[in-house]
Amino acid sequence: MIQSAKPIRKRRIKGDGVWGYGFIAVALVIFAMFTAYPVFSAFIISFQQYKPLGSSYIGFDNYINTLGDSLFWKSIKNTIVYTILTVPVALLLSFAVAILILPLRKWLQTTFKAVYYLPAVASGVSLSVVWLWIYDPMPSGIFNKLIGLFGIQNQNWLGSSSTAMFSLVIMAWLSSHGTSIIIYIAGLLGIDESYYEAAELDGASFLQKLWYIVIPCLKPTTLFLLVTGVIGSFQVFQNAYLMTGGGPDNSTTMVGLLIFNNAFKYFEFGKAAAQSLILALIIAGISLFQFKFLGNDVEY
Repeated sequence: MIQSAKPIRKRRIKGDGVWGYGFIAVALVIFAMFTAYPVFSAFIISFQQYKPLGSSYIGFDNYINTLGDSLFWKSIKNTIVYTILTVPVALLLSFAVAILILPLRKWLQTTFKAVYYLPAVASGVSLSVVWLWIYDPMPSGIFNKLIGLFGIQNQNWLGSSSTAMFSLVIMAWLSSHGTSIIIYIAGLLGIDESYYEAAELDGASFLQKLWYIVIPCLKPTTLFLLVTGVIGSFQVFQNAYLMTGGGPDNSTTMVGLLIFNNAFKYFEFGKAAAQSLILALIIAGISLFQFKFLGNDVEY
């Protein structure tokens, strides 16, 4: 005897489920308006000769022109150099400061974390103004005063192609690492004390504890900070824009600054959109590479 199929019952959302989907809907609307739509719009514009009144479809011309633009590749090179010089040093400094803060009393830890995080709260424009004063090419500039003590003549730190990039790198080294420090401290506090106790019973030194316990246990934290640090450095714009404007001789023109100039200085919105999507693909590729080859033995 053939049994009739049971009717499918529709699940109804009741009670707390309605509120849950309601809160998710708010986040999805915000994401769609301020993230998904701009990305989709940039993708469409990248295939156009964009004009506020009447854009024309030009196919892959913007991408072809970008890949054949020597300035674009120079900006990519500058960005890679900046990333290689800043991200590893920033992680090392943040890790060292976190190690030094950890043994302190609770109120001292809080004080130091607040002090190190304070520059992250301050306006980037105000910090750049301070660094412009530090790099002042006149003898009154702080760096010129320091090197003057050793008999070295004044340097035009931001106005010379030989020192401009290194000046931005030094600024990144000595600027805010507060977020990374706080994340590292949180990771250090999450390490089980039994590991240290077992190491002390075996007579392990401080460096041995650091190498065999702390560094392996902080691999997920380090990988996270490395990936986000590389993404942030590839998107760097503010420092180059405010400090050097990309000069001299485009020696500090980062890809983010180049995209900004093409869009809002030369009004080549289609080309800027194509460059931004190429940059997104580069960042995605580097991030996947980091997760693939540096995150094999990382457990979350």
